[in-house]
Amino acid sequence: MSKSIEHIHWPDAPDMWMPYAPAIKVKGGTTVYLAGVTAAPVYHHHPHRPEEFDKMSATMEGQTRAALENLKRGLESVGATFADVIRADRFVTDLSDQDALNRVWAEFFKDAKPTTTTVQVVQLATDPRCIVEINAIAVID
Repeated sequence: MSKSIEHIHWPDAPDMWMPYAPAIKVKGGTTVYLAGVTAAPVYHHHPHRPEEFDKMSATMEGQTRAALENLKRGLESVGATFADVIRADRFVTDLSDQDALNRVWAEFFKDAKPTTTTVQVVQLATDPRCIVEINAIAVID
C-alpha cells in the first residue's frame, strides 16, 4: 500500500495561512524519526568542543536556516523531503523572534504543514549559542 498523507483542518476553520496542520492522517508508508538538529554541525565531538560551533549565525533566521538545512540532509538520507514530514517540534531559547523562524520555515516546508509544537527552553544541549532546535517525524513510501 502506498503512503497517503492527509492534512486535517476543523470544519469551521478560518481561511488563513498557518505553518502547521492541526491534525494529520497517514495511511501506509514507513515512519522515520529524525533527531533534533540545530545550526551546529550534526557531526561534532563529544564531549563538545566550543570551537566547532564558532561559525554558527547568532540570529534566529540564520540558525533556523542552518537547522533546516541539517534536517534536509537527514531527510534526504532516508529518501524523504519536507513534504514527507508529519510532525516537527521546535525548541527555541527566545519566543520573541518566532516571526523569523516561521518565515524561514515557510521557505523550506512550502505547502507542507506538519503538526508542530513550539516550546521555549532555557538552553539547548549542543552549545549555549544555539537558539533553535528542530526534530521531526516523516513517513516515506
